[in-house]
Amino acid sequence: MDIQIRKKMDQLNNHSLYRSLADMDSLKCFMQYHVFAVWDFMSLLKSLQQKITCVSVPWLDSDFDPRLVRLVNEIVVGEESDLDPYGNPMSHFEMYKNAMIELDANTKNIEDFLGELNFSKLPKELAEVVAFHIDLALNGSVHEIAAAFFFGREKLIPEMFEEIVKILKANQLVCPYALYYFERHIELDANEHGPMAEKCVEILGGSEVKRQQMKDIAIKSLEMRNRLWNFIESEIQKTKSSHLLKP
Repeated sequence: MDIQIRKKMDQLNNHSLYRSLADMDSLKCFMQYHVFAVWDFMSLLKSLQQKITCVSVPWLDSDFDPRLVRLVNEIVVGEESDLDPYGNPMSHFEMYKNAMIELDANTKNIEDFLGELNFSKLPKELAEVVAFHIDLALNGSVHEIAAAFFFGREKLIPEMFEEIVKILKANQLVCPYALYYFERHIELDANEHGPMAEKCVEILGGSEVKRQQMKDIAIKSLEMRNRLWNFIESEIQKTKSSHLLKP
C-alpha cells in the first residue's frame, strides 16, 4: 500500500475520538453524525453499480470486465440486504438506524435531510464531507469512486470499528444492536467486501494516470473522514460541557 495512504489510515485508526465514546450520550452523539457517512457510503456503492453493471431497461451487457460486474453486484447484495441480528433482511443503512433507535439516538436529522437533500441545513463541516462524497458518486470517474470506496471505507472500516468496539466493551455500554452492526462490518469488510473492493481497484487501475488519480482521491477521502472525526469529537465535547453546566 502507498505510504501516504497508509499514514492517513493510521492517523484515523489512532484518532482520539474513540476514547470519547466512553458513555452512552457520547455514543448517541457519534451515531447521530456518523449515520451520514453510512448513507454516502451507500451512494458511492450504488454509483459503482450504475457505472459498471446494467441497471437500465432494456438490459445490455456491461462493457466492463465480468469479474468486476460480479464483484460489485455481490457487494451490493451484502450492503442492501444483509441479515440483522434477528435474521431480517435489510440494508446496512437501515440496520444502523435501528441501532440508533435502540439507543434513543437522534434520527430526525438524517431523516429530515433525506427528505429534502438540503446541505445548507447541515453543520458546515458535516455538509462539506458528505457533499464531497456525493459529488464524487455523481460526477467522479469510475476508478476514482472505486478508490474512495476501497481506501476510504472498505479497507479502513475493520480497524476503525475494532477501536470503537474495544471502547464500548471496556466501558460496558449496553448496545447489542449497535455492537452487532460494528462487529458484522469488521467481519464482512475484512474477509469479503474489503478484498472484493481491492480487486475492483486492481482491475480499474489499468494505467499510471489512473493509479495516480486513485491515490489522490483516496487521500482526499481519508482526509475528509478525519475532518468528520474531528467534527464529531468537538460535538461530543460540547455535549459533555453542556451536561457539566446543568445545575
